[in-house]
Amino acid sequence: MSRQLAERLGEPEIVGEALRRQGKRMTAQRTLLLRIIAESEEHLDAEEIYRRARAQGASLSLSTVYRTLSLLARMGLVRELHFDEEHHHYERALGEHYHLFCLQCGRVIEYWPPDGGRRLRQVAEECGFNLLNARLELHGICDECRQGR
Repeated sequence: MSRQLAERLGEPEIVGEALRRQGKRMTAQRTLLLRIIAESEEHLDAEEIYRRARAQGASLSLSTVYRTLSLLARMGLVRELHFDEEHHHYERALGEHYHLFCLQCGRVIEYWPPDGGRRLRQVAEECGFNLLNARLELHGICDECRQGR
């Protein structure tokens, strides 16, 4: 999956073409789930995606949501995140960015490195490592919690 394709996640014809190349169809359910993820400012878990789809009148099961999310993650169209051991969360596969986790309130802050992740690739190259994927998580206490708000 190219970065350009992932960045165009909200364009059904682009995603539909990627699915067709995998022998899959762009169904109304897949379109809706992609739109829910693309429009969200949050990292949604499968249950929340399911609730939002049902609230929009979709007729689908939770297992369909899980299967679709698994397919889209394998294709690189969405990114599966593991904030805790209980839930998987999903976000658009949009460029290299990292997550900061507040251990007190559970807030997740996204950080977009100004170099687009080039420094990590440089470190890997200097170590003779062929970098395929990177996930950087920072755990600490956010400003609001530190200030007692």
